[in-house]
Amino acid sequence: MASDDIQKTPVIEAPVIDGPARPSTRPLTGERALELRLRQQEILAKLGVLALQGTTLNQLLDRAAYLTAEGLEAEFCKVMEYRPQDKSFLVHAGVGWDPGIVGHATVGADRESPAGYALHTGRPVISNQLENEQRFRTPHLLRRHGIRRAINVILQGDRMAYGVLEVDSRSPGEFSENDIAFLQGAANILGMAIERQRIERDLLAAAETQRLLFDELNHRVKNSLQLAAATLQLQASGADDAGLRRALEEASSRIVTIGQAHEGLYRGGNLASIDLGRYLTEVCQAAQSASSPCEVAVAAPVGLAIETDRAIPIALIVNELITNAIKYAYRDSQRCRIEVTMRDDGQGTIQLSVRDEGVGLPAAFDPARSKGLGMRMVRAFARQLDAELAIHRREPGTEFELRIPLQPAG
Repeated sequence: MASDDIQKTPVIEAPVIDGPARPSTRPLTGERALELRLRQQEILAKLGVLALQGTTLNQLLDRAAYLTAEGLEAEFCKVMEYRPQDKSFLVHAGVGWDPGIVGHATVGADRESPAGYALHTGRPVISNQLENEQRFRTPHLLRRHGIRRAINVILQGDRMAYGVLEVDSRSPGEFSENDIAFLQGAANILGMAIERQRIERDLLAAAETQRLLFDELNHRVKNSLQLAAATLQLQASGADDAGLRRALEEASSRIVTIGQAHEGLYRGGNLASIDLGRYLTEVCQAAQSASSPCEVAVAAPVGLAIETDRAIPIALIVNELITNAIKYAYRDSQRCRIEVTMRDDGQGTIQLSVRDEGVGLPAAFDPARSKGLGMRMVRAFARQLDAELAIHRREPGTEFELRIPLQPAG
């Protein structure tokens, strides 16, 4: 079915009817006619409310079938979904039909049927004398139920037609242009609701696709980081030079630290921020595992969310200070213990401390002049974070303390 065959707004001014309209045999004059039209307006209002309430599509179509049949004082109504693959209608919802019809029965959707003509032209169709109808064939479903008259209007969405809304009756009488106006109003409400649910379904499908892509990307990044860290560890284990071996091991540790941030972001589902306390705890646990039997004690309360771009440098600072303490602060015979503490001072600043109980820093040590890679990285990350770095000589050991703004400057 070409999209050009369907008009978005059905032409209700010129319905297809079987000859001149004759007075209805139903007593629809005066007060009786006014009551019916008022009832039809109430029904349209009720359908609008149901559509806005987010009623499921099946519930909405079932309710619409019942109400539109009531609004036209007819025994039958059906919502027919167009199936382009076999050019037919499926009776999606309905009222009055024999068991097994709704959800299973199909009707031809070609121009030789009243519903098919309405679908292809976008125009309402009235057939008040199906037994004498010459323009269209009467579908078997209507003959089987003794239907004498039918009225069809298109259910149109923004992009394509959903199908047709049809009301049928066994009783004598006539459907009129006033009936078309009511039925088309109901169809318009259903069309908008169907289109909205189509859009929601497409959005959910797109979101699911994005989630799957994100999962796959996370899997690949995680594997790549693990492979890089493992490769450096393998190279370190085979290196004859002790300095080279330490450098490779430290590089591997830095990659693991970044990988832990990536894993935390993936688990949390928030790419913009990360729980700093949980992240630092994982970094310290990994450092302890890599440096056993050195104990790394951490006190970092969870629940403090910080931007990812700030969390990673903080974790790298902690990792470097732990690594330096293990390398330089403890002699082989000493019990190795490092304490990492973090707290939020409630004034927009994090106070972070890394303390060892080792031999202490050399008397001439100046962090601003240190040529070691670890200390240079600590200073660089501290500048990036606009953090204040202080070094305290303790008895025993050394404490590195940082005051880090939660938010970047400016």
